[in-house]
Amino acid sequence: MAIKVLYTANAIAKGGRNGHTQSDDGVVSVDLSVPQAAGGPGKAGTTTPEHLFAAGYAACFGGACDVIAQKLHLAPVSLEIDATVGFGPDSAGGYGLTVELEMIAGGLSQADAQKIADAAHQICPYSKATRGNVDVKIKAAVV
Repeated sequence: MAIKVLYTANAIAKGGRNGHTQSDDGVVSVDLSVPQAAGGPGKAGTTTPEHLFAAGYAACFGGACDVIAQKLHLAPVSLEIDATVGFGPDSAGGYGLTVELEMIAGGLSQADAQKIADAAHQICPYSKATRGNVDVKIKAAVV
């Protein structure tokens, strides 16, 4: 599948999981630390690659939900994505991720909310990139 690149993002990380990462535009600039739960120092005021991934996936999936809602002529009054990324050892001796995405929508029926979330999972670039590699669970809630 050919992709017509419309935009390119770049970031550099130094020091691995206990280092620093920064985007080329300088907007994202964060110190990293392995959490204590994963055997690291868990330094205050730092984040993890999984937090960065969760933030990016939540934003991207939210955009996909907006596109699908429009295509289905549905108009949620509010739409929020709660992304949870898990990290840990896998059965092959390496490490892996799990993802749970919850779309929380206002002004829709449960059926319409789930329809949007399921269809968004098919078009979201992060969902496409993880498909077959990461266990991703999708659910919808209405408020």
